[in-house]
Amino acid sequence: MNVVTPLKKLTPADFATDQEVRWCPGCGDYAILKAMQRTLVDIGATKENTVFISGIGCAARFPYYMATYGFHTIHGRAPSVGTGIKLANPDLDVWVITGDGEMLMNVGVLATVATLAPQNLSIVCIDNGCHGETGGQPGHTAMNTDLALMAKGAGLASTMTANTADDLAEGAKFLIEAAAPRLLVLRVTAGPPTAFVRNLDPAECRLRFRQATLGGG
Repeated sequence: MNVVTPLKKLTPADFATDQEVRWCPGCGDYAILKAMQRTLVDIGATKENTVFISGIGCAARFPYYMATYGFHTIHGRAPSVGTGIKLANPDLDVWVITGDGEMLMNVGVLATVATLAPQNLSIVCIDNGCHGETGGQPGHTAMNTDLALMAKGAGLASTMTANTADDLAEGAKFLIEAAAPRLLVLRVTAGPPTAFVRNLDPAECRLRFRQATLGGG
């Protein structure tokens, strides 16, 4: 006699990894991460059927903190890679996590996503309106650029911008119910610039790269 073992109901904690979550104190990404883990429970997602794709920057740490499959791509290419994965594996739940800076680096991909129209593809853009990793310089979205409006113009089926923490619940509902492909822009408050100052001197960069590659040689 075959005995069917009922599937365990997952909780938000089941989608959390053992990695230390490292964002600046007070960053809105913490709340977004928790909201995402709750959303996966609400839609009945499974860890083995869920993929998170990211690029670079603060938002790109998402795959490390989600106990699902994940892929860390290069600057501005997360929507492209996510689209390819979804088209090749239609049964997967594919989530693209990106930031406003890298979204603008490859904004033309929105037209590609709209044209190919992969079903159940969600793009979540965490928009802090600045380039936090390079000193906090203001970004275009801090002025007149509206990423959701650009995505709508490109032909995406659904777009939404959440401006405050109170909008997170509505944003989660949007990700669950809105027609795909969909873009959710999450506006977060820019914190103080990172205290870490990058040394961009070409000679120093070359030496660091050599030492890292050759083990100090």
